[in-house]
Amino acid sequence: MTTPNKTPPGADPKQLERTGTVREIGSQAVWSLSSCKPGFGVDQLRDDNLETYWQSDGSQPHLVNIQFRRKTTVKTLCIYADYKSDESYTPSKISVRVGNNFHNLQEIRQLELVEPSGWIHVPLTDTHKKPIRTFMIQIAVLANHQNGRDTHMRQIKVYTPVEESSIGKFPRCTTIDFMMYRSIRVDVTFPAMDMASWSSKIHH
Repeated sequence: MTTPNKTPPGADPKQLERTGTVREIGSQAVWSLSSCKPGFGVDQLRDDNLETYWQSDGSQPHLVNIQFRRKTTVKTLCIYADYKSDESYTPSKISVRVGNNFHNLQEIRQLELVEPSGWIHVPLTDTHKKPIRTFMIQIAVLANHQNGRDTHMRQIKVYTPVEESSIGKFPRCTTIDFMMYRSIRVDVTFPAMDMASWSSKIHH
């Protein structure tokens, strides 16, 4: 029996942020969990610390619910998992669902993870490869390594694409810039010409 390849780690999401093409919007959402051990909840998932983690405390599937107040464009989900530290608590099968609320969630991705150690990038795109627009994202842990019961996730980040303004990449003028340059005008001076010469040029 062939041993499946380990899930390769993705780039640190901070590298994505530095490109200026995406922005992290997790702070704009309301987060909730199906269960958690006291002191190992949403705050630990969102504290930018890879040493802390969410630990579930209930039956599978273990759920992370991310709800936005308005329909939001989402491009990428980044999840940090660490098999070396978490062993049987490490997710091995994850489902990502989107929808308007709990009642109409649709699965758009299912991932099989093999001893992941690092960031897992999950593209959230439609059939045309465009970022989805949604009110809610649900991450469901369907199974853990070694048939573990509870799960650990260390960080989750949610990214939206940064839209370029209609002026493209031209620098914006501040009010001071505008006041300095708004009075510039171009005076065009024509050489003096008597009316007879002007009339003859018109008729030619």
